[in-house]
Amino acid sequence: MLYHNINPIIANIGPFELRWYGLMYVLSFIYLYYMIAFIAKRKKVRLTRQDVEIFVLIETVALLVGARIFEVIVYNPGYYFLNPAKIIAVWEGGLSFHGGLAGMLIAGYYFCRKKKVSPMQMADVVVIPVGIALFLGRVGNFINGELYGRITDVPWCFKFQGAEGCRHPSQLYEAAKNLVIFATMWLIKDWKEPNGFFFALFLMMYGTLRFFIEFVREPELMVGMLTMGQFLCLIMIIAGGGLMWYLKKPKAGKKQKR
Repeated sequence: MLYHNINPIIANIGPFELRWYGLMYVLSFIYLYYMIAFIAKRKKVRLTRQDVEIFVLIETVALLVGARIFEVIVYNPGYYFLNPAKIIAVWEGGLSFHGGLAGMLIAGYYFCRKKKVSPMQMADVVVIPVGIALFLGRVGNFINGELYGRITDVPWCFKFQGAEGCRHPSQLYEAAKNLVIFATMWLIKDWKEPNGFFFALFLMMYGTLRFFIEFVREPELMVGMLTMGQFLCLIMIIAGGGLMWYLKKPKAGKKQKR
């Protein structure tokens, strides 16, 4: 049994707390800015450095708003009803990936329409480096001691403060999952595929791997026999598979090889 005794607060500056979780998000968005600019140029996406700055800023806000709204409304409405001041305390954790993804997709679509850039091409650019950002976010969850797994007796289980029994460190499983997604995307980043291919692959990979990790993660909300996370991941898998099928199906008027 391992004991989780990491202090989530780096330092106190007057009435403010500098937290590891918040630092992970800051590092994530700095990293994404440089990587998106690099990959967009490599893939000949018509964006200036200023466009990338605006895009990352918009996506940051959209992620935080979407992730928090989903967390408040879907996962913990009772807690936030009793503690409304905590709704804005995003630095303490409590951000839903699926809500953040929805927020980013909506904001990204409108940004691309305004800049006359293919939304699918831009989505392909973003999902190549995003695995590292997601990795840092899950490390932040682990440091916070939140979103831990179910009770287990595996040798690497952790005793989290305030949690009964020894638990799967499911945050670290998810961190590893995100590294696998990043490594895969990075290795195939130069494949000549139609716009949307990398986005579709990301949806399927993330959805599939997260679906199985949910079996050892402490469920927050159930939808029938599935956790809410598994239910939303099934939607991701279906959406990604449908998009991949659409991209790969023979186009009308195009001769098929025999």
